[in-house]
Amino acid sequence: MTALGTGTSGSSSAPVRTAPAPAPRRRGPLSVERPAARAARPSRHRRDIQGLRAVAVLLVVAYHCGLPLVGGGYVGVDVFFVISGFLITGLLLREARDTGRISVPGFYARRALRLLPAATVVVVATVAMSVWWLPPLRLPDILADALHTTGYAMNWRLAVIGTDYLSAETDPSPLQHFWSLAVEEQFYLVWPLLLLLVVRARGDLSRIVKSRIALLLGGLTAVSFLVSVWQTRHNAGWAYFGTHTRAWELGVGALLALGTGRAARLGRRTALALAGAGLIAIAAAAVVYTEATPFPGYAALLPVLGAAAVIAGGCAWPAPPLGHPALQALGRLSYSWYLWHWPLLAVSPYLWGHPPAWWQNILAAVAALVLAALTYALVENPVRRLPMLRRRAWRGLCAGLVMSAASVALCVTLTAEAGTATSGYHAQPLAPQSNVTTLQQRIADSVHLPGVPVDLTPKLSQAALDKPQLYKDMCSPAFTDWVIKDCAYGDLTSPTTVVLFGDSHAGHWFPAMEAIARQRHWRLVPLVKSACSAANVFIYQDSLKRPFTECVRWRRLAYQKIRDLHPAMVVLASVSPGGGLLGVTGDPDTAWIRAWQYTFTQVSAPGRKVYFVNDTPWHQLVPDCLSQHMTDPAACAHPRDVAVRNPELRARVMTAARSQGISIIDPLPWFCTATDCPVIIGNVLVYKDRHHITTVYSKLLAPLLSAELVP
Repeated sequence: MTALGTGTSGSSSAPVRTAPAPAPRRRGPLSVERPAARAARPSRHRRDIQGLRAVAVLLVVAYHCGLPLVGGGYVGVDVFFVISGFLITGLLLREARDTGRISVPGFYARRALRLLPAATVVVVATVAMSVWWLPPLRLPDILADALHTTGYAMNWRLAVIGTDYLSAETDPSPLQHFWSLAVEEQFYLVWPLLLLLVVRARGDLSRIVKSRIALLLGGLTAVSFLVSVWQTRHNAGWAYFGTHTRAWELGVGALLALGTGRAARLGRRTALALAGAGLIAIAAAAVVYTEATPFPGYAALLPVLGAAAVIAGGCAWPAPPLGHPALQALGRLSYSWYLWHWPLLAVSPYLWGHPPAWWQNILAAVAALVLAALTYALVENPVRRLPMLRRRAWRGLCAGLVMSAASVALCVTLTAEAGTATSGYHAQPLAPQSNVTTLQQRIADSVHLPGVPVDLTPKLSQAALDKPQLYKDMCSPAFTDWVIKDCAYGDLTSPTTVVLFGDSHAGHWFPAMEAIARQRHWRLVPLVKSACSAANVFIYQDSLKRPFTECVRWRRLAYQKIRDLHPAMVVLASVSPGGGLLGVTGDPDTAWIRAWQYTFTQVSAPGRKVYFVNDTPWHQLVPDCLSQHMTDPAACAHPRDVAVRNPELRARVMTAARSQGISIIDPLPWFCTATDCPVIIGNVLVYKDRHHITTVYSKLLAPLLSAELVP
């Protein structure tokens, strides 16, 4: 990320108060006419921008360390975007002014030499740390992250994962912070080319040409901002990581680079006031914003315009606090510190053996700063200044390709050499269960298994792909969709219709329900939407960063669909009640009970049997944990009093259900003893992540569930 860097990229326009310019020289067909009387070229080094880099990286690091009062520290990335747009556009405009052209190969060669040396070291080191300390099961995903990082496509990978509910259960990638560099590089794949077209068309940088550039850039910036606002409302994951929704932030910096002449004429008081107001705006965003703030959208205006104000004011009179030596030092190391801090924070929980406290995160951040200083001194600065690579653009480009290829080769080699140990233990296969007593004995025998069975099914490596058929058939609407999918399974000609209704915890019962429907010749209609409880509640959706309005609309349509189907049976299942609700002023537990009572009323009808399935246990990320504890599966299981969430509220909901004639199915005896809830039973992996059961175990429970479903 150039905004995080130093050296010539830290240059830009500053106060102009020196001797007149030399006489114009003859140039080629793209010559740039210089006015006879023009202020001399400004100083290239901007200490205020160096200090602003330090402020931005401090905000990002403090936010990732979990420090209080900086719940919106992520806005530091937005500050970097503005700095980057300003500096890079300024460099391109100066090149066009001084040489009459823009060398696209030269631009990309400079980018490669600036970014890739440190990035290559950090990516390879991060993969190596992952091999040594992270769960082996995560290595394929981390390798994929490394490949996307090398190709500057990490932002799109994160956007896809973040909008797939059943794939979003994993811990954050130690390479996910490279998304911001991907956004920048994708922007700079386009912007220099557009600038070149305008310059080539006119052959100079006259006021008219600058106006055309500003018009083009202003239009693109405005469109990107409007798209950002729209997409933040509809799909925050794509809005947060998308280049199309972040380009306007770089565009603001680029527009500012076009107007540095006017900014340089600001008076001292005006300039200092503008810079001070900008710093206050950035600080306000960092303090007031939280993870729940819909972002970027309108909210990004505060830090973006704040950063622009600081830079604009500094064109005339740089803000003195930003020139402090400590901030200058951090500014020089900002790029390398940004690269190192997140991998160390992501790995540290595995080194400590528990989620680290804030002070432990600070230790990791300080260690990252030390590594950043070493990287800057030994890799980043020396490589980008090598005369041999700087003389010819093709040499810089070739060096970039070599570094990228070396990064890929080393990452592939490291992950290929890492293997998952096996326990050598063979478990007695688990058959379909029709007797609770027999199953309870198998559960008790599985509490202290000597190891992860060699014949485990599904295999740990396949757990993440273990999804019920209804998801593969696209029968569960996406987060931003509320349309009822017209799907049916079992005996499609049967006069007996059964509805499975709820969120993903209804979905994980689908394999069992489908087996029952085939056996008993039912027509099974799944009405399942992930993260959308069957209870009539209004919740905030973290992935969307806004109220989950699609859930409310979908649930109303589901109620109507059930009435239209006239089913003989409705089976309700959802995540255990609990958590904050929107629009509730009283006791939230009471609100949950009333929400379930409303749903019970909506789905009930004379002659219709309605079942409420109690929720299943919760654990840590089971497959990842087991890959680290191949000889001690019990280390990955929570005891029953921890695995069963909100037992008191569950009991109250079941009492309310019984009072309305709803039949209760409590599956906890199918998962737990009186004290333990093992994550492997026999040779079967019970959970695909923290709380969704595998399709294999769901099918094995079909006989027990069928016995509970009395027509």
